[in-house]
Amino acid sequence: MVEKFLTTHTGSLPRPADLIRMMFAREEGVPVDAGALEQRIAAAVDEIVRKQVEAGVDVVNDGEMSKPSYATYVKDRLAGFGGAGNTFRYADLDDFPTLAQKVFGDPGRSRRKTPGCDAAISARDPRAAELDAEHLRAAMQASGAARGFLTAASPGVIALFFRDHFYGSREKYLAAIADAMRPEYETIIAAGLVLQIDCPDLAMGRHIQFADASLEEFRRQVALNVEVLNHALRGLPPEQLRMHLCWGNYEGPHHCDVPLADIIDIVFKARPSMISLEAANPRHAHEWKLFETVKLPDGKKLIPGVLESKSNFIEHPELVAQRIANYARLVGRDNVIAGTDCGYGTWVGQAAVDPDVVFAKLAAMAEGARIASREFW
Repeated sequence: MVEKFLTTHTGSLPRPADLIRMMFAREEGVPVDAGALEQRIAAAVDEIVRKQVEAGVDVVNDGEMSKPSYATYVKDRLAGFGGAGNTFRYADLDDFPTLAQKVFGDPGRSRRKTPGCDAAISARDPRAAELDAEHLRAAMQASGAARGFLTAASPGVIALFFRDHFYGSREKYLAAIADAMRPEYETIIAAGLVLQIDCPDLAMGRHIQFADASLEEFRRQVALNVEVLNHALRGLPPEQLRMHLCWGNYEGPHHCDVPLADIIDIVFKARPSMISLEAANPRHAHEWKLFETVKLPDGKKLIPGVLESKSNFIEHPELVAQRIANYARLVGRDNVIAGTDCGYGTWVGQAAVDPDVVFAKLAAMAEGARIASREFW
């Protein structure tokens, strides 16, 4: 048994400036030498893993260096996405049009590509996930990191970002996505890494994809997403699986966010044993109290965010320790891993938090985990 609180993060981390330029060029259709890009990605993964280890992060990843974003990367790995791009309504921004212009004008978000599904979905680049795993494992060996994870998009979040023009029903569309994504999920597990499934659809989907639906209808759609996800993860070991629950990593008011209490029972039915969730930002920092009345199922662990992902404030380690303790007292010390609310490079070119500050925040998390560990062990 590990006699301390482990630390991790949600997935994306700041990318080097030259890699950002290369990925911007590729997204905009400018020819980029594939070999040179792959070499730069490998070097960036090595750099980012070393920085995580130096900051005291226990469970590291590749920072999503190879991906334009946690969700839209699938357009480069799956065939069938060549239709018209999607547009998005953020219900919480409807009342704040000036702020909406700022959010949608973000250099990374404004460049994202979300072509609709206009043909049968199939794997186009099955080697991509293998390369991600190879880069991470090599970087972990070089830095001495013992625990690693890779992220992958859930069927539900892919359906959120990429509109269906082919299958004709949400059920068929989700099933096709699940079948196409399963090889990526299997590859990550086979590499001996933890697979994190990114599931903003289970929370953020409420005020974007289903903003006009009733709560009951949204819960039905969340249940469908979880059912399809479990099918895609069938047979994979739950202890090697974690999922990230998210209300959207953007600087909006978030007053339309669905409460955790309204979805947690469905979330618990998902196969992954670990649940990463936002727990530090002003809209969700109070929800630790939910576990005073809601029992964490046996075999499940929580990865609450103890760092806010959109603020340049560096959290005090004592505050981090308090946040960890709030959860540990309610669900048990062995069932808590310290994490971050969301990523620090959700889209290529997005930099709400200064890159140097990111690693200072991660170091504060590590120190806070040490403080909390002294209290509980």
